[in-house]
Amino acid sequence: MSVHRGLEIFLNQLDEEKLVERISKPVSVDYEAAYWLKAYDGAKAVLMEKPVGYSIPIVGNVLCSRRFLYKALKVENDIEAFLKLLKAMSEPRKVKMEGNPGCFKSVKGIDSLPVLRSYQGEAGRYFTASILVAREPGGEVCNASIHRMLVLDNRHLAVRLVPRHLYSMYMEAKKRGEHLPVAAVVGASPEFYVAAAASPPYGVFELEVANALAEGNIKAFDVGNGLPVPLDSEIVILGKLRADIEAPEGPFVDVLGTLDAVRKQPVFEVDEVLIREDALYYAILQGGREHTLLMGFPREAAIWDSVRKVVPKVNSVRLLESGGGWLIAVISITKNVDGDAKNALLAALAAHPSLKIAVAVDEDLDVDNPSDLLWALATRMQPDEDLIILRGCRGSSLDPSADHSTLTTSKLGIDATIPATKRKESFYRAKIPWPSS
Repeated sequence: MSVHRGLEIFLNQLDEEKLVERISKPVSVDYEAAYWLKAYDGAKAVLMEKPVGYSIPIVGNVLCSRRFLYKALKVENDIEAFLKLLKAMSEPRKVKMEGNPGCFKSVKGIDSLPVLRSYQGEAGRYFTASILVAREPGGEVCNASIHRMLVLDNRHLAVRLVPRHLYSMYMEAKKRGEHLPVAAVVGASPEFYVAAAASPPYGVFELEVANALAEGNIKAFDVGNGLPVPLDSEIVILGKLRADIEAPEGPFVDVLGTLDAVRKQPVFEVDEVLIREDALYYAILQGGREHTLLMGFPREAAIWDSVRKVVPKVNSVRLLESGGGWLIAVISITKNVDGDAKNALLAALAAHPSLKIAVAVDEDLDVDNPSDLLWALATRMQPDEDLIILRGCRGSSLDPSADHSTLTTSKLGIDATIPATKRKESFYRAKIPWPSS
């Protein structure tokens, strides 16, 4: 059966533009592969053709820049991207089911997979690009979300679950005294990764969101237990989240580049691994641009959608790399009156509950330029008038300064826009005109 392979097609498109770095020499999965991903972070996808001890090439940095991300979504700019994702989440498309494509070989464990060990201090080798597909116990709702998985041995993984949709399904299975069947997809179309990172409302299946993003080009097959996975998956790990076993998970380097805490987490017991004959092993460098973009971009869309309801115009939204693409947002707005900026800040903090700092700026500033942001703080903000401080808010477990016993934090909104009561011209940078001939 001929299969439309989204990951391979996208890599070929990048390669045509000389945006893929091929490493042909042998590369160790212990730190060296991560070194190469870091070396080209934000610039090129990396294909490591000869992982030492493994026959499956490693690919990473697939969505490591906005240019790559918007190329995958077939859009030109932020606003087109936000609108396309929001529409796909509100209008998902059913996926056509096919039979097993017959191009997979089956193995009993994960030892044949080139799973990376990336940072000093981490607990071990981690799957970082695994999308777990599950179905609610006794129901019809399916979910697909990205989760890191720590290798414990050939047939067991510790899976980090945060209290969202898969966690709810797992807790319901535990209440019933059942294990939760799951399928972990490692490598598929970029649209599936964007959708799996987006966290649409419970009941909206991310694979159908991906199909809407891909304009109906995604097909799927049932791997058992009513679990549909993309037909173009590179690797599929089948098994169950055990209701009766937990294991320590962590430390792990997360989006802020710091080592996350050690926690007891569910154990994924592997029954079977399906490996495409010419499979690629997909790895996302934790703490790299691909990691922060996949996490942050859907939240930028949510912030944009929320803020545009309370101000005349939202020009752009950026979750800053310096905040791990997660904790600090800059929102460029066009306002009518002074209260607009503060309303925008409150809307942004409500739209992304993990957000810690939100800054509103005017349309003349570049949200991708940190110097512009600091200049706006210096020239357009008065601390006694333009700050909003919220205490005792639910925050992010990724923030090492938060109260991790309660997951609460303070939050800050900063109005760095030009006061409507003052002459705008005095706030703009002077320009040197181009000399006339």
